[in-house]
Amino acid sequence: MTQLPYAIDAETPLSPSELAVLRAQYEKEGEMVGVQTKFNYAWGLVKSNIRTEQQLGVMLLSEIFRTSPERRRECLYYLALGNYKLGNYGEARRYNDNLLEREPANLQATNLRTLIDDKVAKEGLMGVAIVSGVAVAAGIIGGVLLRNLGRKR
Repeated sequence: MTQLPYAIDAETPLSPSELAVLRAQYEKEGEMVGVQTKFNYAWGLVKSNIRTEQQLGVMLLSEIFRTSPERRRECLYYLALGNYKLGNYGEARRYNDNLLEREPANLQATNLRTLIDDKVAKEGLMGVAIVSGVAVAAGIIGGVLLRNLGRKR
């Protein structure tokens, strides 16, 4: 669990029954689904620990963001959160920075920025370690091959 109290949404999914209520309302409204109903369902999906649900939540929020300019501010945090949970850190940072430009004192967004930055730094270090490991392995293999070529002459 994170130590950042305002980033609790990143780690607290709805219960299956709570999500089922939101899904039922969304499906009940069908083609004429209201923006608030769609947002509520997307919010619940983004909070999920199931990747396919998170992806659907981000897709629904993206639709709201594109088609309902008056709801964009509300979508920004959850688009950032959803992309963060999916590992799309560049997108997460873009949405979160957009929100922080509008609301510099937003504690949820400030804490989410910290989570994003920490994850990028951690994965960046893992990437460096992997590349270093590959380089060492290539060097060892190359050395063995050169040594074997030298013996054959």
